[in-house]
Amino acid sequence: MPLTSTGSRRYLYLTVFTAGMTTLAVEFSASRLLGSVFGTSNLVWANIIGLILLYLTAGYFIGGRWADRSPYPTTFYRLIIWGAFLSGLAPLVARPVLHAAAGAVATLDAGVALGSFIAVLVLFSVPVTLLGCVSPFAIRLALRDVRDAGGTAGRMYAISTLGSLIGTFAPVLILIPAVGTMRTFLIFAALLMAVGFGGLVVAQRRAALQLAWMPVALAVLAWLALEGPFKPAPQGTALLYEDDSAYNYIQVVEVDDPADPMYRTRYLPAQRGPGHPLGVAPHARGDRRHVGLLPRRAVFQRPTVRPGAGP
Repeated sequence: MPLTSTGSRRYLYLTVFTAGMTTLAVEFSASRLLGSVFGTSNLVWANIIGLILLYLTAGYFIGGRWADRSPYPTTFYRLIIWGAFLSGLAPLVARPVLHAAAGAVATLDAGVALGSFIAVLVLFSVPVTLLGCVSPFAIRLALRDVRDAGGTAGRMYAISTLGSLIGTFAPVLILIPAVGTMRTFLIFAALLMAVGFGGLVVAQRRAALQLAWMPVALAVLAWLALEGPFKPAPQGTALLYEDDSAYNYIQVVEVDDPADPMYRTRYLPAQRGPGHPLGVAPHARGDRRHVGLLPRRAVFQRPTVRPGAGP
């Protein structure tokens, strides 16, 4: 059923823009999520990009057929809300899996590490596939005359790609350093969910009420999942600090050394490989060769861990 009113079509464009933004934000946030445990080698990036493209391919195909079978705004905005909900849920479910993966990497348990890596990537299959359904579905809703099919499709993909441009830079340059990887996922999921509910309320208010439990459930799960550090400290050490910087996940631990109680080892796993010590700081003043790579408060003070500060 094509959208005829100008307001409905403009809101459809806004939805496509937000979905495109969320898709790339999920991809880049997923790379940071995995990189904090498995590193950022070409192999890791190839797996992330390759599987995201596979999920989008499935989404384009499914979305086109779905739109032909049920070409209604109600179906479209339900799809948007479910995609947003699962985009926020996937990293929360992945968090305990990554906890196990961090321990496996530290103990060189290749089987558990590989299994965790695959499990986390599979968790993103459904939300990214649903996000891939958006553009072909939106084209079907916007198309009023087959003679305008090319212009309609080009407009939709241009709007989606423009959103993807924002979704590429906003997480990396602004949100991840400011609020962490997990909260970045939740911000984009909440934004897309709000847009979805806005469209669904107009299309069918009763359907919107049926899905009203989703934001509540996501908020409760986020509150429960973000408690405590993202990555446990290696055995025999005490976790002093963890956070996301613009470049990598940072973890500062204190080694229990009787000869020097202020001996500290800094781990930058996303930059140098899982659990690789970048340097040590004999005393609280720090090792000045690496001071520039760490937040000032992590080296010169004895900081506390902010709950959920890491990915």
